[in-house]
Amino acid sequence: MSAAATPPAEARRIPPAGRRARRPWGTAAKYLVLSLGALAFLFPFYYMIVGSLRKTTTGDLSSASPTGLTGGNYTAVNGAISLGRSLLNSGIMTIGVLLCTLVFGVLAGYALARLQFRGRGTVFASLLLVQMVPFQLLTLPLYVLVVRDYGLGDNYIGMILPFAVNSTAVFLFRQFFLQMPQSLFEAARLDGAGELRILWKVALPMARPALLTAMLLTFIGPWNEFLWPFLVTKNADMQPLAVSLASFLSNLQGTVSNPSGALLAGACVLAAPAVALFVLFQRHFTSTDIDSGVKG
Repeated sequence: MSAAATPPAEARRIPPAGRRARRPWGTAAKYLVLSLGALAFLFPFYYMIVGSLRKTTTGDLSSASPTGLTGGNYTAVNGAISLGRSLLNSGIMTIGVLLCTLVFGVLAGYALARLQFRGRGTVFASLLLVQMVPFQLLTLPLYVLVVRDYGLGDNYIGMILPFAVNSTAVFLFRQFFLQMPQSLFEAARLDGAGELRILWKVALPMARPALLTAMLLTFIGPWNEFLWPFLVTKNADMQPLAVSLASFLSNLQGTVSNPSGALLAGACVLAAPAVALFVLFQRHFTSTDIDSGVKG
């Protein structure tokens, strides 16, 4: 009876006609929508690169045609602002901000997540409150404090100091450390490990996605920052790339043969490191199995 009720293997492998007819169309439609979205996302980058390499850039869609390519626009920008020096200044400022953000963010996030102390909730509430205050409101008092009181004008420390502690990074690390099993930390404390050793040996190895996310988010801010370096640095040799490009673009008309191409060339130089960093690290932006260290 059971053998008669069981359909043949060949019949079980044949899908219904309706399902077989719908699946290819659904897959094709999905890939079509994804392809159109990818083209819409990548076209501005393509236009920026091609426009920066053209001898004549008109500012319309005809400039997307890869004809008459030259490196003259980059040469004009480099001759006006010294791209190498400006990139070095941006790199020093950005790396300094990154190091401070990661160190202070990890320490503060771990303390708010795993240490018990009086006023922890108040500190966290203050952290959330700080995130709602625009940086522009603090520009004037910070300028008086850093430049006039501390005398850090035209100084890398003066450019880095206001961004040394990033409340968003502290919040990110705090939320990530809260997701880790409490038993991991309790086992490490039973073995005699101190809090710094627990942070270094237990928490940080599992927090790589949070570290990379905080690194990318923090990198974009100081790398593209214009207002604060513009106020602090008046020496052209100390100005980061965003400030140098703004000074160049303000005097662009009449100084180069292709102003639009030079503008796009400056935009390419400014955007290239952030895009490269994202492409390099994007495959690591995955959640770790934070329960892998717990038995059972």
